[in-house]
Amino acid sequence: MAPSRRELLEKVVFLGAALGFGQCWPGLAQAAVVDGDLRAQLEVCKPSLKPLQQLIAGNQRFMKAWAAAGEAESPDLRMQALQLAYGDGGCEIKPQALAKGQRPWAAVLTCADSRVPLEWLFNTGDGELFGVRSAGNTAFNEGVASLEYAVANLDVPLIMVLGHSGCGAVTAAMADAMLTPLLEDLVTPIRASFVPGNNLTEAIKSNACYSAAQLPKRSELLRKAQTSGKLKIQPAYFDIESGQVSLLLV
Repeated sequence: MAPSRRELLEKVVFLGAALGFGQCWPGLAQAAVVDGDLRAQLEVCKPSLKPLQQLIAGNQRFMKAWAAAGEAESPDLRMQALQLAYGDGGCEIKPQALAKGQRPWAAVLTCADSRVPLEWLFNTGDGELFGVRSAGNTAFNEGVASLEYAVANLDVPLIMVLGHSGCGAVTAAMADAMLTPLLEDLVTPIRASFVPGNNLTEAIKSNACYSAAQLPKRSELLRKAQTSGKLKIQPAYFDIESGQVSLLLV
């Protein structure tokens, strides 16, 4: 008989306690023990919209700020433009509460690229998004395990798999140049997502969709959460120049 969600959660919590993850992830060893007052403080920025709608609404605000920053003539003025927009509709949880726990309302599996700043992209504050990163935003083992934790322990209802324009990992996967053994391991799942004849942008989008499809295939916990309707997995594409995040067909 397949283990129940509760049994899977107990295994995750037990493993976290055994490995000492409580020091890195506050509350992992005692994930179910969150008093009502702390939970309320951690959820003060929980959106009124559905998580996916909230991400897109936040990105719309970022796009306007990104365009304004592009018109500014100095680095200081560009940052001011971003900060002005960031204060419009943004929210921030008390640091004292964040020191004790977290209650993110969405998770994002994305690239390690420095040009993909999640909190800016979606106009969110600290503690709202659970970020998992690797070059090429693949469904790598540690990333899948991290997302299992987010879903099982933090009740995250949405995982967005976010590719981006000009992705270096996808570019490397498409090229014939020699790579180090570790880089070959990294690009292998990216190459598995390729469709013959695709250009770079198409390959990046295909890779995001492939990674999103791999998550429930590689994790029984994520598959059960998705099947039950408790979890949505959504691939998306971020265009760096315009600042726009576009949803991709599942």
